[in-house]
Parts: sequence; structure tokens; C-alpha cells
Amino acid sequence: MSDGFRKWRRSFRYAYEGIKYALDTQRNMKFHFCVAFLVLLAALFFQLPKTDILFILLAVTLMIVTELINTAVEKAVDLAMPDRHPLAKIAKDVAAASVLVSAGFAVIVGMIVFFEPIDRLFRQAKLQNTPISAGTIWVLIALVVLTVIVIETRFSDKGKLVRPSLLVAIAFAVSTVITLFVTLTIVALLAYTLSALIFMILYDKKTRPFPALILGALIGTAVTILAFACLHLL
Repeated sequence: MSDGFRKWRRSFRYAYEGIKYALDTQRNMKFHFCVAFLVLLAALFFQLPKTDILFILLAVTLMIVTELINTAVEKAVDLAMPDRHPLAKIAKDVAAASVLVSAGFAVIVGMIVFFEPIDRLFRQAKLQNTPISAGTIWVLIALVVLTVIVIETRFSDKGKLVRPSLLVAIAFAVSTVITLFVTLTIVALLAYTLSALIFMILYDKKTRPFPALILGALIGTAVTILAFACLHLL
């Protein structure tokens, strides 16, 4: 085995260790990887063209690269300046700003790429002919609450199973109701944006772990779709 190949393999291993460290220790990196996974699944589901997929891959790569650079800058600054210093704060703030810019680019790419496929999907899923009232909404919310309580009480064994977030479940249930009945796709997207903001606030405050928030969103969405599918069949 040549020395060049050994050096290349060693460099690759070091790079892999860097990604592994960031993924193990940085909450934002875990979030970025999870979102990237979901976005790529959505791209496969909607069968996006090659150009759109390239833009998605560019946005995902840029997000992960800037987060890695941000982590490296933070650790280097902490090593060089263990005590608080204005220059250390500036370095960390600028590195974090690069992550923010790349996140904004990723959001814009996602909005442009996924709007038309989501619009077609929403138009196919409309249930305008299904009766709805305030009582129906309250019954739906009660179903979501009961589902979360049942999962927490019946399937939780001393905290081993992730407990779903009730607030996120209700938020996504309401957003799904709006999606099923409004005629404008942009309104549905705004509803889900508000739910996503609630998701992000709870995640940032560390009130619940990320899997608990995801589980709550899935429960709220799934229970709502199943409930109105049953009403539509009656």
C-alpha cells in the first residue's frame, strides 16, 4: 500500500471523525441532518427534476459545511481564549452568522422548489364537501390530546419511550385542518409555518427532546387526516 493512499485514508478518517464529533455534540447539527433527510425524502416523493435536486443538495451541503465551520471556530476560540474577550465573541458571532445566511438560502430554495408540488398535493387533498363545525374542531383536539395521553401512559416505561409533545401535536392538527379546507395553498403553508415556529421555540428552549417534538407533529397530523378521512366516508 503506497504512502499516498495511506495519507488519503488517514485524512478521510480524520474528516469522518470531525463529522461524527459535530453530530454527537452539536444540537443544531443533529437538527440539520434530520431536516436534510426529510427534505431528500420529499424530493424523492415528489419526483423533482434534476435541477431542483441539485439546488436542494447545494443548500443542504452549504448548511452542513457552515455548521461544521462554526463548530471549528467555536472550539478554536475556546482553546485560544478560555476567558471572555470581545474579539472571541465577534469571531463566534460571525461564524454563527454564516450559518444563519446559509439557513436563509436553504429556506428560500425549499420554498421555490417545493411550492408547486405541494400546491398540487394540497389541491388533491381538499375536503370542502365534508361538513365542519366548531364542535368538530374541539372533538378533533380532544382526540389528539387523548392519543398523546394514551401513548404517554400505556407505552411509556419509565421514560424509555419518547413522550410526544402535546402542544406540537395540537398545533400540527390545527394546521392540517386548515390545509384540508382552505382553497389557497399559501394559507396552508403559513399555517404550517406557525406550527414549525412553535416546534422551533420548544426545541430552542429544550423543553422536550427533538424526537418528542417530531412524534407530536406526526401524531397531530396523522390523527387529523384519519379523522376527516372517516368523516368523508360517512
